[in-house]
Amino acid sequence: MITPLLYVWGDDELVAERVVGKFAAALAGEQGTPLERWDLRGDLATAAAGAAQLHERLATAVLFGGGTLAVVTNPGALLRRNDTRDRVLEAIGMLGGGNAVAFVEAAKSGAKGPASKRLVDVITAAGGAIRQATAPRPAALGGWIESEARDRGLALAPGAARALADRLGSRVTEGDVDRRYLSRIASGELDKLALRHALDGGPVTADDVQALVAESTPGSVWALTDAVGERRQEAALVALDRLIDTTPEPVLLAVLHRRVVELLELGDRLASGNALAAAARAMGINSEFRARTLAGQTRNWTTGELTAALSGLVELDALVKGAPGSEADTAQRRLAFTMWVRDHTGRAPGGERRAGPG
Repeated sequence: MITPLLYVWGDDELVAERVVGKFAAALAGEQGTPLERWDLRGDLATAAAGAAQLHERLATAVLFGGGTLAVVTNPGALLRRNDTRDRVLEAIGMLGGGNAVAFVEAAKSGAKGPASKRLVDVITAAGGAIRQATAPRPAALGGWIESEARDRGLALAPGAARALADRLGSRVTEGDVDRRYLSRIASGELDKLALRHALDGGPVTADDVQALVAESTPGSVWALTDAVGERRQEAALVALDRLIDTTPEPVLLAVLHRRVVELLELGDRLASGNALAAAARAMGINSEFRARTLAGQTRNWTTGELTAALSGLVELDALVKGAPGSEADTAQRRLAFTMWVRDHTGRAPGGERRAGPG
């Protein structure tokens, strides 16, 4: 007998939806009739009304026909306040016969477990299922695409899966990349390729992928700040281009400002004779890897260069905020970000590395 309680968490929206779909199919098979799906997205502004609706739907037992499958996304918004959380937990305890509920939590990549632990504990205690929906890692995306194509009966020529994975950004490995929709995008591109080859036959080739699939490499703030710190100008420009249309300008300013200030402070502490571990602790840096990364980056800069970069960010900040005398439209601000990268991340003449701050 299938327990009508499910909690799905992870960073892959398509996999999560498929898990819910299998859950619904299993319930329909057991009950002999499909359940009516009712979707609820948790929202802080309407949490009380949402929790009340969920309670009403789940607590009402089914007399005739199929019951209700409530699919609750972003459940954390319903659990923030004690009253709405209690209402949701009470609804689970009073689940009417024939009804079911699936909670779907969109977690960050690398999350160690579900965020809503109390809800998970209640579902587990009631015999419900906890499932993880994990997006394919960058190195595994090609294999995922090959498996997906096989399931559809779509033949891929050697190199086609790798080419598609590359077009979708598999080479971007930073942990801050949003991969929630990566597999759904890949699935959609396979649908497009399948339509093309239904007409002319033959396997999908890497050339087909290049011709039909637009590059959609995701952006990474970490990639940008590391490229800036390492003074890899071209890489920094590429990272900026991927981020600038989707990341708020104040966020870009904040992360760039933080990196430049960290390099200034750490370089100064190291130049004063402090050990790296002590300097990092004083700055609130608890990761040894991050401390070593920043220490390596300080050797690319002089204090004067970092000070100039910081002054450039102050000017950028005035443009973003529209300070009097610094008004600029979107295109002008974008150009200003690009020029900041060009002006401050280039190597010294001849490409030599700086000896360090000072």
